[in-house]
Amino acid sequence: MRKFLVVLDDTRECLNAMRYAAMRAAHTGGGVTILSVIPPEEYQHWIGVAEIMRQEARDRIEAHFEVFAKWMRDRQGVDPELVIREGEPANEILDVIRQDPEIGVLVLGAGTDKSGPGPLVTSMSRNSGSLPCPLTIVPGDMSKERLEEIT
Repeated sequence: MRKFLVVLDDTRECLNAMRYAAMRAAHTGGGVTILSVIPPEEYQHWIGVAEIMRQEARDRIEAHFEVFAKWMRDRQGVDPELVIREGEPANEILDVIRQDPEIGVLVLGAGTDKSGPGPLVTSMSRNSGSLPCPLTIVPGDMSKERLEEIT
């Protein structure tokens, strides 16, 4: 089964990437893997409480994931899987893709503000020629209706 890998983070554009991945998976009989990466600097300066901070970050991610997972199951009939990693997001994305041969498409949401599409989209598109799978970039301000039309 082909899976769509989508990144869960705190950005607004993440929502459209999730929608796109779930709808494409539903229409093509595929699956969705949701990756969330905890950056190392999030708890680097707090060595004594690093384990507590890791667990709190994981708890936040799992709660956020459950919101998307419920929508995917209820509306799209897709049961996503969650992968949580610690490290640099671009490196972790590549590692997950290399470890799971069923991942066929990486889906990222592009930011809409003046600073550009976002660091992850910039990094991954810069290296798109050597990615192990196709990259789909979903505009962050695309409407739900338009997403439904194109998926």
